[in-house]
Amino acid sequence: MTADAPATTIASLRESLCSEATPLPLRFRALFSLKHLARHAETPAESQEAIDAIAAGFASPSALLKHELAYCLGQSGNMEAAKPLRAVLSDLHEDTMCRHEAAEALGALGDLNSLALLKQFRDSKDEDVVITETCELAIDRIEWENSEERKKEKLHQSDFASIDPAPPMPETSQTVDDLGKTLMDTSAPLFLRYRAMFALRDLASPPDLPTAVPAVLALAKGLADSSALFRHEIAFVFGQLSHPASIPALTEALSNTEEASMVRHEAAEALGSLGEEEGVEEILKRFLHDKEKVVRESVIVALDMVDYEQSGQAEYALIPESAEATAAA
Repeated sequence: MTADAPATTIASLRESLCSEATPLPLRFRALFSLKHLARHAETPAESQEAIDAIAAGFASPSALLKHELAYCLGQSGNMEAAKPLRAVLSDLHEDTMCRHEAAEALGALGDLNSLALLKQFRDSKDEDVVITETCELAIDRIEWENSEERKKEKLHQSDFASIDPAPPMPETSQTVDDLGKTLMDTSAPLFLRYRAMFALRDLASPPDLPTAVPAVLALAKGLADSSALFRHEIAFVFGQLSHPASIPALTEALSNTEEASMVRHEAAEALGSLGEEEGVEEILKRFLHDKEKVVRESVIVALDMVDYEQSGQAEYALIPESAEATAAA
């Protein structure tokens, strides 16, 4: 491969990501490839180019795509991603779902330089509660990441590679019931409840663990919480788990047209990860013409995920050859 091949690849992926003529599922696949390059490129220049390519996608009118751009920048582990994320969070004209994801991504990066901005929006009296709650979580995560307490904690080795809004609870003898009580304790700090959420997730993987179904059912109770942010994170976790026991709860959330669109969209994508299960494809197709654009687009992406699940492809992304070589190294 020639020396300029990675740059050519990134330019091609950027073109696919940013073109409104490109089908949405292909734009998502290009995005996931760029995320991989942002994290694993062979040189800092290539990483920066991948981050710039992702950030260029914020010009899109699709809130779904833009929220995914922010998520991928946070998952890149690259501090160069903080600048465009701060810009999205600070843009009061941007969709709330995108701004929320930008704040969460700054927390995932552990970016100490963003603390002042996050505190500004956490404490704003005029902000949407989704933003204030996300900023609260991001602040707690950054402070935890840089604390002495974090060094003392013994954390379970998760099956999931994601950088989560909160770490799971430290390894203890806490049962599913104990964690379920913390999860639903609205008097507890949101960060603590999220830690219980991710501890329950880890007790549900692999799916044949004796604690798996009880943990999924405990998590499902979180879909009745008063916070849309909390409910959307439960749906996201179900997408990670891809456990059949979550299908009834996800179907109910997606079917509830009074539910917040940020929750319904996560429920749709989570069902997409369960595409091999009987009846899931038919459930999703019922919402292809939903009144909410973000739900319609999520169903399109979810059905593409179903096709992927059924096809046996190795990777849900247009991973370039150079990235494959990096990943194998």
